[in-house]
Amino acid sequence: MPSLRSRVGPFLICVLTVPILLAGTLMRDTPKHTFGIDGRTFVLDGKPFQIISGEMHYERIPPEYWHDRLKKARAMGLNTISTYVFWNVHEPKPGVYDFAGQYDVAAFIRAAQQEGLYVILRPGPYSCAEWDLGGFPAWLLADRDIVLRSSDPKFMRPAVRWLKRLGEELAPLQITRGGPIIAVQVENEYGSFDKDKEYLAAIRDTLSSAGLGEAMLYTADGPEELPNGTLPNLPAVANFGPGEATQAFKALAAFRPGQPLMAGEYWDGWFDAWGRKHAATDALQQEKELDWILGQGYSINLYMFHGGTSFGFMNGANFDKSYLPQTTSYDYDAPLDESGRPTKKYFAFREIIAKHRPEVTLPPVPASEPTISIPPISLSEVTPLWENLGTPIMSDVPKPMEALGQSYGYILYRAHVAGPVQGKSDICGECPVTALLRSLHRAAGSQSG
Repeated sequence: MPSLRSRVGPFLICVLTVPILLAGTLMRDTPKHTFGIDGRTFVLDGKPFQIISGEMHYERIPPEYWHDRLKKARAMGLNTISTYVFWNVHEPKPGVYDFAGQYDVAAFIRAAQQEGLYVILRPGPYSCAEWDLGGFPAWLLADRDIVLRSSDPKFMRPAVRWLKRLGEELAPLQITRGGPIIAVQVENEYGSFDKDKEYLAAIRDTLSSAGLGEAMLYTADGPEELPNGTLPNLPAVANFGPGEATQAFKALAAFRPGQPLMAGEYWDGWFDAWGRKHAATDALQQEKELDWILGQGYSINLYMFHGGTSFGFMNGANFDKSYLPQTTSYDYDAPLDESGRPTKKYFAFREIIAKHRPEVTLPPVPASEPTISIPPISLSEVTPLWENLGTPIMSDVPKPMEALGQSYGYILYRAHVAGPVQGKSDICGECPVTALLRSLHRAAGSQSG
């Protein structure tokens, strides 16, 4: 989860020319306007601009609901939407790209513009976001020697290819060309992972060469990781949760004195893991802190505004002493729940934001669609799994699915054990499938297949 801050020299002013947007629609024959940084302030058309953003990921929302969610974002008082671009859904196989339907990121960004919202783009290439492999395509792991998030050519070649292909889709939608994209994040919380500045610089340069450097490039990290994850002359922002705002902004101000202060991710909720209770965070604490942040004139991105659903196999996992897979639901205890309905938190945040935007009359909150009723479904046919297996692949050792050209789903492993064997199968503390296969392989020796 990333955050947005600004790092530029004390006297550097970043100015971008851009056509004026009115009510989210590009006007004809409009004069240019600018977006950038002037001292400790973001400026739009030369005037102070406080970014009040909310995170929502188009990949987690059916496209039929994009406009509804965006309208509700604007009705809550947001002026900007932030979104990740998950590499793995757009390049399911090397060199094969998908920008259709739910993955039509350009259409989502145009929809945001139509609803009067600016956009912060977060293309990674690493994302996190409790998404499978942080958004990296699983096929990268077919080469077991690859070093992810590094200058390893085995990683950089496909990453560069991907970002340049993304630039073909989105470069025309930057604010300099009449679109709504005002900022583009470089990598994502890299300081929590490593401190390879050459790698960070390579990603920055790739985004620029892909045509995505006309908007404001920036980095995002936790307050303590800022020295590791930032680059000179790029704005930096901080990511943090409730109860941490005072110290986080203090750390950011000390690290980048005289620059705009922004929470690139303010965690107004939390994700769920299987076997644990649904996250229910302290909304009152968040309300007080949001009021304080906006009152200081700081910018903010609420992570999340609307979480949605991690469809298919796209829910990720964390490891903290034990393996914690995330649920398919990415409700996140966000202002809009998983189905897109406003919560009490939504209306409380709306009231606070309206207080700090007295010059704006917020539109009414759109009504939510009624819950549909699904008629009974009859299952009238069946087919045995054993009669529909693919052609077997023989191997002396179990291979991970990526080595077999498969990214998701299931694989049936069979091992033929020669002779009587004796041993202990211990599947505790690691993936049960991996542990079982490891045990079978030890027992079967070279006879496994």
